Amino acid sequence: MNILNYEYKCCDALNFSKTLSDGSIKLLITSPPYNIGKEYETKVSIEEYIAGMKPMLREFVRVLDGTGSICWQTGNFVEGGEVFPLDIFFYPIFKQLGLQLRNRIIWHFGHGLHCLKRFSGRYETILWFTKSNNYTFNLDDVRTSSKYPGKRYYKGERRGEISGNRKGKNPEDVWELTIERLYDDWETLIWNIPNVKANHIEKVDHPCQFPIELVERCVLALSNEEDVVYDPFAGVGSTLLGALKNHRRALGTEHEQKYVDIGLQRIGQLQNDTLKSRPIYQQIYIPRPTDKVAQIPNEWKECSAV
Repeated sequence: MNILNYEYKCCDALNFSKTLSDGSIKLLITSPPYNIGKEYETKVSIEEYIAGMKPMLREFVRVLDGTGSICWQTGNFVEGGEVFPLDIFFYPIFKQLGLQLRNRIIWHFGHGLHCLKRFSGRYETILWFTKSNNYTFNLDDVRTSSKYPGKRYYKGERRGEISGNRKGKNPEDVWELTIERLYDDWETLIWNIPNVKANHIEKVDHPCQFPIELVERCVLALSNEEDVVYDPFAGVGSTLLGALKNHRRALGTEHEQKYVDIGLQRIGQLQNDTLKSRPIYQQIYIPRPTDKVAQIPNEWKECSAV
């Protein structure tokens, strides 16, 4: 694969954004630090965190094309056992900057940190904003197979006519994530995208890695070929890979040089057709009753027998 259209560097996202021209970015997709004390961030109060993000958000909106979109993926900040949903804090800021919310996409995943004093968190959100009412949305590029393609209108002027779209159905705004192995999930009503954990084919040395497939679906729907896709918190380059695989131009900034180095290696692998990634049409593997992981362990059987 011949890849020329990308820039990926270790630098501050705010300072880099200031070098970009007004309206030069078609799609900004990113997952910013959650302020939860990961190795690449310093945990501060929720007020300090949000205040520190505001100058960057202003720049991100400035560089966004008039027909462009921002996909802002985030989770929860937790302090003293209390949960602060970060999308609630970000929404009014983007709204004040003139953006319009098109979808609040829910990611559901079946695996994650287990809790003892509250229900275990199993979702994150993507806030999809546009800069105007005239925005790019390629629905046909991300349609899923219809569950009932032969369904017809049963009354009215169109009675007897096929009610669906021959290209498939709208994939809806709930996407399910899992860390199991996979097969063609686009035929289900929920998008199944595995989060990148230890047994994921894409896993590298990053604690919060974006799955490439997630990026590809946003890229296909919200940009066109040769458009510029920017990730200001690019990590190990998953956004750049999702953009480049689909013939977009890619920009990425990352604060940690070691992650940039890994990302550049992955881009090289993409160019050499050696990149390990989950195919975008694979489905989720559902364990059979005879599979070891689906069986009750002997230790539990012994305990229940006592």
